[in-house]
Amino acid sequence: MATATTCFLTVLITGITATLVMDGWSVLRQRAFAIAAPNYGLVGRWILHMRHGQFRHNPITQSPPVAGETVGGWLAHYLIGIVFASLLLATGGQAWINHPTAGLPILIGLVTVAAPFLLMQPGMGAGIAASRTPAPNKARLQSLLNHGVFGVGLYIGGWASHFILY
Repeated sequence: MATATTCFLTVLITGITATLVMDGWSVLRQRAFAIAAPNYGLVGRWILHMRHGQFRHNPITQSPPVAGETVGGWLAHYLIGIVFASLLLATGGQAWINHPTAGLPILIGLVTVAAPFLLMQPGMGAGIAASRTPAPNKARLQSLLNHGVFGVGLYIGGWASHFILY
């Protein structure tokens, strides 16, 4: 049985690794296919405006910039990745930690697309599942691909943490 510290470190390593894999995918698709990388500064702007009671923008690009939005957005991006990793480990438990398999993390990665579809995109003025964007189906596909890659990253992170900690 793993200690609380070991479980915490497993979540940390798995979440950071998965988020790094997702970011690597963004760089690759940007260079290979000229697909713009996500702008986490806008995520930071959205989150930092919340402290003043503004939760919805129409669109976020027209809201005034906030000091520290880029750093805040990147921090939020990695913290969210860690939270999603905790969902994986809460679901898979010690058995998954002892022997990571690919199915559950990829499923968790795909399920996490609900967060941008139902919270982030509507809050940033893009509508539910990017319905108010110029090419909603393209945006949806990119979100699904990104979160699927994040799921692969969770699997890689699970093995990384397994080798480091166990």
